Amino acid sequence: MVKLLRILLAAVVCTIAGGSLFAKPVLQVDVHDPALAREGNTYYLYSTGPGVTFYSSKDRKKWLLRGRVFPTEPAWARSVASNFSGHIWAPDVAFHDGKYYLYYSVSGFGKNDSAIGVTVNRTLNPASADYKWEDRGIVLRSVAGRDLWNAIDPNVIVDGNGTPWMTFGSFWSGIKLVKLNASWTGLAEPEEWFSIAKRERSVLLDDKSTGPAEIEGPFLFKKGDYYYLFVSTGLCCRGKNSTYRIMVGRSKDVTGPYLDREGRDMAAGGGSPLMAENKKWAGWGGNGVYTFDGNDYVVFHAYEAADNNFHRLKITKITWDAMQWPTVDDKALDHYRGILVK
Repeated sequence: MVKLLRILLAAVVCTIAGGSLFAKPVLQVDVHDPALAREGNTYYLYSTGPGVTFYSSKDRKKWLLRGRVFPTEPAWARSVASNFSGHIWAPDVAFHDGKYYLYYSVSGFGKNDSAIGVTVNRTLNPASADYKWEDRGIVLRSVAGRDLWNAIDPNVIVDGNGTPWMTFGSFWSGIKLVKLNASWTGLAEPEEWFSIAKRERSVLLDDKSTGPAEIEGPFLFKKGDYYYLFVSTGLCCRGKNSTYRIMVGRSKDVTGPYLDREGRDMAAGGGSPLMAENKKWAGWGGNGVYTFDGNDYVVFHAYEAADNNFHRLKITKITWDAMQWPTVDDKALDHYRGILVK
């Protein structure tokens, strides 16, 4: 009798959890700092991970793990960051002149001995005969003790004149913007640099310390009259204790100033939250913003309290209010589930 009761109880648990006695457990996509691109009718998702982890999907809901961009790691990585772990951070994908440019970050946690590199491919489809990533090396580099900025978290945008710009940065003196050269693999000469967002940092801090200036993961998106700057403020990578939040400001000039809803300059600590608080989720950030089939979407990660605080993929639609500010449903974190398929 006891054995029978145990079997029946197990059946009830399985039915409640999966909807069927024989249902397979649903696996969600675990990513950090997701970047999204589409080629043809297929979406490709890239994220922080060994060699840059990537997935593919036909519907942005069911994702197939495809492997990694780098079979090992960039040959130059350990000469830049002595504590490099093999995890390549925060990729960004851009299309230019018939090729895909994947920008990526090499660093060690809490250090600004860092570099942004770029690798180039004619296609994102691993099944294509043309598929081959060719690393073009370092785009720019920061050195601890020399630079008060951090060369990670790249994002590339083209302005109204066709000029490519890279925004990047993490902690220290915040988010930078710099013009790229015609090949999109280095900086334009003479170099043009702008500081477009930052948080307060004491001048008494050691220059090698990250300090409390918690801002990173910039992404620029052009909509209507404005360039919108999305950033992640707070702390990542701490599970339920993560305080990451997506903040936004805008400017009519790609070089800024970027002001929030109240008119505060993001270079002076400003920024408006994209979403309201949600106790079920922690640490939402590491985002990108994209347009597909006439709709705009924000793609990011968040830690799920109900599932051991794993970082889950989130994709949700952006709407724009009467004042041309981006808005997201307060329950957006609950609505989307990225399913890992095999």
